[in-house]
Amino acid sequence: MSTPVGNRSRRAASALISVGVASAFAITSLPAAYATPSATAVISEVYGGGGNSGATLTRDFVELANAGPAAYDLAGYSVQYLPGAPSASSLWQVTALSGSVAPGGRFLVAEAAGTGGTTALPTADATGSVAMSATSGTVALVSGTTALTCKTAADCAADGRIVDLVGYGSALVREGGGPAAGASNTAAVARGAALADTDDNAADLSAGTPSPVNSAGQTPGSGDGGGDGGDGGDPGTPGTVRVHDIQGTTRLSPLAGQTVSRVPGIVTGVRTSGSRGYWIQDPAADADPRTSEGVFVYTGSAAPTVAVGDSVLVSGKVSEYYPSSTSQSVTELTAPTATVLSGGNALPAAVAVDATGVPGAYIPTAGGGSIEALALEPAVYAQDFYESAEGMRVAFSDARVVGASDAYGELWVTVKPDENATTRGGTLYSSYDRPNTGRLEVMSLDTASAFPAADVGDELSGTTTGPLDYSAYGGYNVQATQLGTLVDNGLKPEVTRRQKGGELAVATYNVENLDALDAQEKIDRLAHGVAVNLNSPDVVALEEIQDDNGATDDGTVTSEATLKRFTDAIRAAGGPRYRWRYIAPADNQDGGEPGGNIRQVFLFNPQRVSFTDRAGGDAVTATGVVKTRKGAQLTASPGRIAPASDAWDNSRKPLVGEFVFHGETVFVIADHFNSKGGDQPLHGRYQPPSRGSETQRQAQAAEVNSFVKSLLAADKDAETVVLGDLNDYEFSQTVGTLTAGRVLIPLITTLPAAERYTYVYDGNAQTLDHILTSPAVTHYDYDVVHINAEFADQASDHDPQVVRIDVGRCRRG
Repeated sequence: MSTPVGNRSRRAASALISVGVASAFAITSLPAAYATPSATAVISEVYGGGGNSGATLTRDFVELANAGPAAYDLAGYSVQYLPGAPSASSLWQVTALSGSVAPGGRFLVAEAAGTGGTTALPTADATGSVAMSATSGTVALVSGTTALTCKTAADCAADGRIVDLVGYGSALVREGGGPAAGASNTAAVARGAALADTDDNAADLSAGTPSPVNSAGQTPGSGDGGGDGGDGGDPGTPGTVRVHDIQGTTRLSPLAGQTVSRVPGIVTGVRTSGSRGYWIQDPAADADPRTSEGVFVYTGSAAPTVAVGDSVLVSGKVSEYYPSSTSQSVTELTAPTATVLSGGNALPAAVAVDATGVPGAYIPTAGGGSIEALALEPAVYAQDFYESAEGMRVAFSDARVVGASDAYGELWVTVKPDENATTRGGTLYSSYDRPNTGRLEVMSLDTASAFPAADVGDELSGTTTGPLDYSAYGGYNVQATQLGTLVDNGLKPEVTRRQKGGELAVATYNVENLDALDAQEKIDRLAHGVAVNLNSPDVVALEEIQDDNGATDDGTVTSEATLKRFTDAIRAAGGPRYRWRYIAPADNQDGGEPGGNIRQVFLFNPQRVSFTDRAGGDAVTATGVVKTRKGAQLTASPGRIAPASDAWDNSRKPLVGEFVFHGETVFVIADHFNSKGGDQPLHGRYQPPSRGSETQRQAQAAEVNSFVKSLLAADKDAETVVLGDLNDYEFSQTVGTLTAGRVLIPLITTLPAAERYTYVYDGNAQTLDHILTSPAVTHYDYDVVHINAEFADQASDHDPQVVRIDVGRCRRG
């Protein structure tokens, strides 16, 4: 898997699944372990007496707080509870979190309700069902949602997932010298106003009357602030603030942090799952094209009670929500109250999104800094055009699909059909300065109907319309209230030709975390890709082969069972009986899914090509090159390139093998460079975006380049194939470093420009997988075989590719 998919949380701009992480400002990184005192997110209050005898509050709760200067991202995190005196059968109980804690703010997690009490908690930011003890227990804030297993203070101190931990009463698991004292049916344990965290629960927390506060600042009994927004005005009369006043002329609201009252608008869309809320739009627009007339009203855990077409007055707090630490923000109203004046009103006219209206330039730049303070230029930049319509109804017609439907109910279209079109209907990403401004993500607010399964090249015919939202995964997107009709244009998976008798066919295929425990259907489909679509190459370099039990983290590093199942399936699909070679990695040292021990593998057909085995290769030993009378020779085959180099830290090491075909030696180097995880997005607020992951890939490319140079130094005519998932583009510095000295030719550049892609991400068809050959490989036929990336139904997220080398003609020149 080459691009981060990430955990999809509160703001997916999807009616089915939400995406990203809530934030009010910037997002900070999390502490490594609870044993380090936190200057940011802490557990600020714990109460387990809710609904018990004598209690006023009806539910247990855990309150989080943020002492830091930036919002604290909780996406993918959890609050977990363990009894105060855990037995061998005791388990941590998990409540998953999403959203974020604003600087200086609170985040309320409601737990189980009792039968007593008279006062409800304020609206919770997250809700669980854990029945906590009133007098003794342990609560942990955890960077993950997998249940903890530690049951002693020492073991929990060693668990790096724990961000903060509070033991109270007589809890055995606690921080410091003792648990916080005094918890009861009527008393919570809480930190002081300074939120001091010295990692000593007894010193940091004290008992007192429960005082839960949610992210909106509400407390028990505070309600929603009243129907008039707190200014005492007539609840049926619009206030003085309009939506365009809230949105302003930059990406940030000039009213952020302020409470506004009775803002008028027509409800244009309602989201009832994921990030719940609704959009309102003022039909009385101002004359400034920079100011949006629409805004999202976030209702939190409460289901929206308004309907499309309602005329409403909304009061609430203006907030800037950041789906991720590098994304742009969404201006929204939080902790809202609404008065419905009438229903069934005509909706404001939709903004047309088409080739004429969307500018050709993508986004302004700020020297790598934030563009948020820049005045919008919607006639100049596509991203400014979309920002100026944030929250408003937009519409497009008869748009071609350029990114297939995915499991989250999302697809991509282009509103610019002539923009860098591929031969099969996609949109080509051909350079950093051509990100394709016509791409637009589409989701549906209709949870009752199945989302269409669209492939690249299909069409959403007719009109698609809905509010324009923004998410971490893809940026601006249409939340469709009306979805165009899908027209299937019949895209078919490709089948490459079979190699001729004198051609050595060498292929590469990223099989997306394949392991022996995978469903037979997945294995069979991948096997069909090798046997049928690739037409049974002589050598196949596989990326993302996991160990024999996949993500189970028990020290297993072999892949024999995985490869036996896979090669059996290839044989059953009509392919040859492949043999295999690989170097098993050291446990959990090569990145990828924890416990999976990802690696590259060579499959080869012994009826066509032989593998030269030369002992000495292992996870930590580098293979080398020696010069012999017959040319270059590996010191170990299979072997690894410089596995001790820092370039390969927590990353897959290249696999090198020596093959013989028709008496000629061919060297094959299978690569899987580090992923793009952590890079800033094209659509983010930092422009131009930082691509920090490239540093390691360039170092990896340099190592492989040096190795190829050593082969050519031993034999200038050494036929060498370098291939695999490089996680970088043909125009990147990574590929430039890999080919330095003209020792390798990237075959993707030999194809027509409209065919140069192996992967589709955010509607951009792009090249991540490569085959490169040394100068001695002069006679070849190269093909990218499109069977996955363009389709809603995928066996992998990557397309394979193959080169057929006429080895005899290469030697003869």
